[in-house]
Amino acid sequence: MQKYTFPKDFIWGVATAAYQIEGAHNVDGKGENIWDRFTSIPGNIYKNHNGNVACNHYNLYEKDIEIMEELGIKNYRLSISWARIFPKGYGEINQKGLDYYKRLINTLISKGIKPAVTLYHWDLPQHLQDMGGWANRKVIDYFVEYAELMFKEFGDVVPIWITHNEPWVVSILGHAWGVHAPGIKDYKTALQVAHNILLSHGKVVKLYRSMNLKGKIGITLNLSSTHPLTDDEKDVRAAEVYDGFLNRWFLDAVLKGTYPEDMVKLYREQNILPEYTDEDMSIISEKIDFLGINYYTRSVLKYDENAYPLKASLVDLENPKTDMGWEIYPQGLYELLTNIHHNYGGVDILITENGAAFNDIVNYKGKVVDDYRIDYLYRHLREAHRAISEGVNLRGYYLWSFLDNFEWAEGYAKRFGIVFVDYKTQQRIVKESAYWYSNVIKNNSLCE
Repeated sequence: MQKYTFPKDFIWGVATAAYQIEGAHNVDGKGENIWDRFTSIPGNIYKNHNGNVACNHYNLYEKDIEIMEELGIKNYRLSISWARIFPKGYGEINQKGLDYYKRLINTLISKGIKPAVTLYHWDLPQHLQDMGGWANRKVIDYFVEYAELMFKEFGDVVPIWITHNEPWVVSILGHAWGVHAPGIKDYKTALQVAHNILLSHGKVVKLYRSMNLKGKIGITLNLSSTHPLTDDEKDVRAAEVYDGFLNRWFLDAVLKGTYPEDMVKLYREQNILPEYTDEDMSIISEKIDFLGINYYTRSVLKYDENAYPLKASLVDLENPKTDMGWEIYPQGLYELLTNIHHNYGGVDILITENGAAFNDIVNYKGKVVDDYRIDYLYRHLREAHRAISEGVNLRGYYLWSFLDNFEWAEGYAKRFGIVFVDYKTQQRIVKESAYWYSNVIKNNSLCE
């Protein structure tokens, strides 16, 4: 039997996000956020679903943490709802919101589960959006103010902090393609938003350092290995451009303090280059303790004259896919990890999300047998192990997701969880993949 053992101090965890699981959208003083607003507009979300109740984790967190404890999960990545702390995004603090996160974090710690906290997982207070949102540099100051309070309250007990989750998604899906909140469709705005988010990240890292806290801080980027459809020169260039658009724009800024020259040139020619200064870039590249990466699939590109602004289009291949329609391509994780290791100075890496949506059902025995998810996870963890064995500084893995939840534009149609949620009754059913993952954690290894 082949056994793949991970490093002794490897972090094994699960991940969620506030808006996707908490519910309680308008109780205990919480302010409206952009997802509350976006989901209230008919046609934005599959079947007009919303996160008003979601998994009701706000009220059921103790039960959910008990399930984690039973499974032997020692690390939990969660996000904080900014509007639960500052209903307007700044100014008056909502004590009930703060108390909720104190209860949540203290309960985790009492069960021996280490929290990793994401400060921003897409849920900007609507009041700040009304001021222009992330396109307005003033919002950066409010984010720093919010972060400072979180560090003061939880800095001594939370060992891992993530400033932002997936700035590419926030900027491009939310401000260029308009399929996520706040639903804007303007590339120039999107790239300015991306820059301002990265600048807010750098300022918060500097703040964290100034407070002499003992934990670690980084940022999470959604990344993908990029492949040309053919060896044709135009397809090869299309893949390079898409790599710049999705990966290098963010990696280079955070880890090198520059934007990639080829993309600066392209964006300038299109008149969509954001406004920024050398000082901005110096702040954005404030040294981080780790890079968080979210990996789900690869990107295959072809040249497309009509695809604005990149002249590159994604290609849908006839290969096995998850329920999201994403190709299952485990070796892409290895490609990504080794690429980052070699091109960005051997930075410490955490896989902050990896997982798969499948059409899970509860069988006649009341169980969810999700062998396809186990296969997906096994294959990706094999590639992660391969990268580690070749010297990549991969320090941990957070499975997405702990619970089935509100999957943004897809509503409740897609199930990523290792715990099944019946949204009508809020019953939790532990899936077979959760028991499998529990064994991986217990043994710190994969077995064939």
